Amino acid sequence: MPQPQREPIEAVIFDWGGTLTPWHGDIDHHREWLVYAQAWGAHDPAAMATRIERACAQAWARSRTDHTSATVESILADAEIDHLDERHTAALEAHLDFWDEHTYTDPLVAPLWEWLRSNGIRVGVLSNTVWSREHHRSIFERDGVLHLIDADVYSSEIEWSKPHPEAFREAARAVGVAPQRCVYVGDRPFEDVHGSKSVGMRSILVPHSDIPVEQQVETDAVPDAVVHDLSEITQHIERWRHG
Repeated sequence: MPQPQREPIEAVIFDWGGTLTPWHGDIDHHREWLVYAQAWGAHDPAAMATRIERACAQAWARSRTDHTSATVESILADAEIDHLDERHTAALEAHLDFWDEHTYTDPLVAPLWEWLRSNGIRVGVLSNTVWSREHHRSIFERDGVLHLIDADVYSSEIEWSKPHPEAFREAARAVGVAPQRCVYVGDRPFEDVHGSKSVGMRSILVPHSDIPVEQQVETDAVPDAVVHDLSEITQHIERWRHG
């Protein structure tokens, strides 16, 4: 029986952490906030770090259950820390510096995005994150790929997080392409595959992240393709370009 004709692909939207950047599963989440507390000048840095770490874990848990977003500022508020305090600026810088080595863009991203754009396909980013748009864009600029992005959406600037359908619709609106003409690429079956397919996007899974058990959510969603290297994406897009 012939398969029904599908919409041609006009945009590919990417997850960020674990997809465009290598997965790092050994990050010390207490230490990421300990350096914040130390730079803040807290009387008891370990206690402050524990409060923030707990609030951060709760925010990410809500993302998986309620699909709501969070920001660094909302996490600090939950930990009863005032981000308007002048000490926050240096503390946040220390926190982001801690993460810096884990944020470098996969070298395969630039040639992939150049190929997509040369074939008239728009490039987007949709990331679950608590960091600001400005910080993420500074990372892309540092790595020389910012100019290749047509549109980028971060959960920290909208109400919802993946896999909420509205997060994916917002990304599709940002690139100016109907969801049915978009492909979403990500490393998580629930947030990325289930979420994107719920709005009619095609989905490519990049299963190279060792996702912690406590972050895994069962889903029966099946990706349209599985790749183990970003360079493999082009063969699928070439096949789907015309429907």
